[in-house]
Amino acid sequence: MSGGRRRFLAAAGTAVLGGCTAPAAEPTAFEDHERYDTTIGFAGDTMLGRNVDGRYGRAGVDPATVWGDLQPRLQSLDGVCCNLECCLSRRGDRFPDRTYYFRADPEWAVPALEAGNVKFASLANNHMLDYGPAALRDTVDALEDGGIGYAGAGESPATAREPATVSVGDIDVAVVSFADHYSEYGATNDRPGTAYVEFDPESSDSRRIVGEAIDRANASEPDLLVASVHWGPNWVEYPDEDYVTFSHWLVDQGVDLVHGHSAHVVQGVERYGDGLILHDTGDIVDDYITKEKLRNDRSFLFEVGLESGSLEELRLVPVAIDDRAVSRADENAAAWLRETMRDRSNPFETTYERDGDDLVLSL
Repeated sequence: MSGGRRRFLAAAGTAVLGGCTAPAAEPTAFEDHERYDTTIGFAGDTMLGRNVDGRYGRAGVDPATVWGDLQPRLQSLDGVCCNLECCLSRRGDRFPDRTYYFRADPEWAVPALEAGNVKFASLANNHMLDYGPAALRDTVDALEDGGIGYAGAGESPATAREPATVSVGDIDVAVVSFADHYSEYGATNDRPGTAYVEFDPESSDSRRIVGEAIDRANASEPDLLVASVHWGPNWVEYPDEDYVTFSHWLVDQGVDLVHGHSAHVVQGVERYGDGLILHDTGDIVDDYITKEKLRNDRSFLFEVGLESGSLEELRLVPVAIDDRAVSRADENAAAWLRETMRDRSNPFETTYERDGDDLVLSL
């Protein structure tokens, strides 16, 4: 167990999170984490804008409360990686002809990410340019000031495609990040933007662009190489064949873990070769209307246990979004999530053991 996690588990009294004072969680020993040198949490879309921003950006509100009773679990990990589904800024002009615009005030949003133990945020998605280049630059500056790693956006195509390397616990994690929507948000030589690519396995251009980023990431000889990808249509429970094929290609190029997001619902988990593919990790925080059949308000915290940099276990911790905050799922929601994930993982012949409310996959 890392020194940081020991200190958290031993803590008592008051914790200071990103400049905001909040009651410390009661010490809790998560014994399932202690078996591994490093445990990293992977979360889906983290949308802190709009009504979430309106609630937690007010004076006197503790940003940490956006994580509800899940926060001790997040803090017990060595770090968390998520997709940041909004820009962090108080300025900028709306990109024309968009239905939804997501922007959060960095004054509370960065402390919230810190309180959630976020070490890396993917910026390659279809909301990073909602308020134009100024807000994108503010996002990058805010994350850098908070010591949070990022990839997937930048001043030019080259910088947007540049991998990030972050230290999580005792290992170095390299992350490449790409999105397949919107093409209009893609960085150009004249304007900042995202790392846009079409995830077409037959496209030699797509394979070249992503392959070059993977090669640059591998050059740093990381302990773990992650591809954090914002792909596919919304509200789809199973990935299209092209995305499955492209995920296999990513692993064949040396990616250890594919961190998928975009659908707003969890999709299946696949063990392919030496890699682990989380086809879609759903949503972790948002203010979206719940689709009753799809239950986009229910997801998992995907915890990956590593030993000497080697993938050993995936633990799926059921969570639910309620009234613009995330929390541990109740008994009924956890049961629904376990059944749903088993069904959605069946096409990949992935089977789980149950451990309390969690699902566990030995790797």
